[in-house]
Amino acid sequence: MNRALLLIDRGSREPEAQEELSQLCTLIKQESKYVYVGHCFLEVIPPYIEEGINTCISNNVDSITVMPYFLYPGMKLKDSVKKTAKICYDKKIKVVIAKPLSYHNTLNSLIRDRISFTREKNKIVPADNKCDILVIGHGSSDKSARTAFVHTVNKLKPYFRTVTFCFLELDEPRIANGIEKIISSNPNAMIIVPYFLHKGAHIKNDVVKDIKFALTKYNLKNIPVYITEHFGVDPKLVNMVLERAKEAEEKVG
Repeated sequence: MNRALLLIDRGSREPEAQEELSQLCTLIKQESKYVYVGHCFLEVIPPYIEEGINTCISNNVDSITVMPYFLYPGMKLKDSVKKTAKICYDKKIKVVIAKPLSYHNTLNSLIRDRISFTREKNKIVPADNKCDILVIGHGSSDKSARTAFVHTVNKLKPYFRTVTFCFLELDEPRIANGIEKIISSNPNAMIIVPYFLHKGAHIKNDVVKDIKFALTKYNLKNIPVYITEHFGVDPKLVNMVLERAKEAEEKVG
């Protein structure tokens, strides 16, 4: 069977985010037997879902495996699944829809990788169990998104002195509240982890702005603060996508 793999992302106008997706698809193609591997967007910019599906069909495939490339099982995910199912039904093309990235054990590993890289880069002296971690999620009005995020964050707790979470928007606590909570525990070193897939506008502007505001507000001169990289392009993400795709394909035979 000739099969395509299509990643559906929320969408971003930032060229870095688009480039990361293109690189990821290239790596997935190299590691798989799919006839075509590509991406499309739910909103913001084209190619939109129907365009992505049309491109798959133009590559003479018999079936499309769709990977909702989301960290959270929220409203955006549900919208992408509904639109995909309807478009594929109308076009009479077989489709298999994989689960999103949420609840995958590798997410915890990715966070720890980002922390380790930041520790090495900045020569952070305190050991992991002496460091305080703040994980920043996007935030959603959908409770299932919060539950999935907290599930991943809680798995970090055995490795560090304290682990706290907060959100950029749409949910509480916000970034300033998260930083305030860590300060109250008299930290040795604060490591902030942006729990985001891409270098979009949130990473480039919003998260940085809110962190700077909070650090200024609480006058953190004696506590070293470090910010890790977002997830970006990573071999572990490639493996996660392929694993989710395989699970979905095997389920339907």
